[in-house]
Amino acid sequence: MLAALKRYPPAVRLLLTTTFTLTLARALTLPYLVVYLADNFQLPVSQIGLLIGGALIIASLLSLYGGHLVDTVRNHTLVIASTLVFALAFIGAIASRSAALFFLCLVLINLALAVVDIAAKAGFCALLPVDERAEVFAIKYTLSNVGYAAGPLLGVAMLELDDHLPFIASALIGLGMGLAYQRLGDRGLQGDAPAQSGAGFAQVALGLARDRRLVCFTLGGVLSAVVFGQFTAYLSQYLVVTTTPSEAARLVGYLVTTNAITVIALQYLIGRRISRQRLMPWLLAGMGLFIAGLLGFSWASTVPMWCLAMLVFTLGEIIVIPAEYMFIDLIAPEHLRGVYYGAQNLSNLGAALGPVMVGFALGHWWPGVIFYLLVLSVILAGVFYWRGTRRY
Repeated sequence: MLAALKRYPPAVRLLLTTTFTLTLARALTLPYLVVYLADNFQLPVSQIGLLIGGALIIASLLSLYGGHLVDTVRNHTLVIASTLVFALAFIGAIASRSAALFFLCLVLINLALAVVDIAAKAGFCALLPVDERAEVFAIKYTLSNVGYAAGPLLGVAMLELDDHLPFIASALIGLGMGLAYQRLGDRGLQGDAPAQSGAGFAQVALGLARDRRLVCFTLGGVLSAVVFGQFTAYLSQYLVVTTTPSEAARLVGYLVTTNAITVIALQYLIGRRISRQRLMPWLLAGMGLFIAGLLGFSWASTVPMWCLAMLVFTLGEIIVIPAEYMFIDLIAPEHLRGVYYGAQNLSNLGAALGPVMVGFALGHWWPGVIFYLLVLSVILAGVFYWRGTRRY
């Protein structure tokens, strides 16, 4: 991976650094977010879940317009503006005296991170030849997982010093990254939307809706994100029902560690081998590993069995996410890459839906049924992926 990073243009390395740094900054507040909301706004757990999930859903929907901006606004300007919004939103979160204002800040944080992420993907496609894109997507995803693994640990350490320190640190990191990008960013990167088209966002959105391959692949992404988007949330729900809260917390800790180690160790090695020519076989392999992992969860009775099932499940995640990036890269017109990646971001709707679906199932049926519902979601995702890879 280091050899690949060295041969990339400086602009690619800076985009990777920017997405990694902002992801790390976002992850600093994750371990304390629920407690912060409960302590400062006296919200019940159910409302906290709605607030956090709702912010992610709204940001995902708005990121479609963010993708349109990536296509029409100079990359340098948009990344700087997004990092500054990211920093100011964290400051606003600290200063918030109402849950509504905090919710707005959380939407802005998620949206700014999504726009930078889309801008980075579009930048990779503009700066690198086709045969190097799978590798850079794999590196980006690996770095994101490093950020999400290290961020909460640093955030917990900061909490020992001051309750607000993770938010302050996130704001300072965002501000510092914005200043660095202003100085070092490639001012030549610009949206490729043809000036003569005069197409506004509404026209572009209608065009997306008519792209049957994109629609199928977006639906597939939503259904697969139900399974991997917030797996820690639905596994925690299942384990709290079937074991004790302390045992559930202990086991989820093992599973999160297994997932992080597997992704960091294998993501680059596997992701760089995914080719545009064989996307569907790779996706089917990822879907099969998801199903095997879910069935493993349903049968697991010991810690080693749970961890083995998580390893298999994570291999599916390692394959599916870069393959999704590659498919969007394959079908997106050059001048609409941003908005196509914005459409892919709608898969976060599935991530928000997963814990809701599992919570409903646990309240009405026997606990193990959730894994078979999730297997069904994987199968339906595979069907949509298959239809998306067909030529019409």
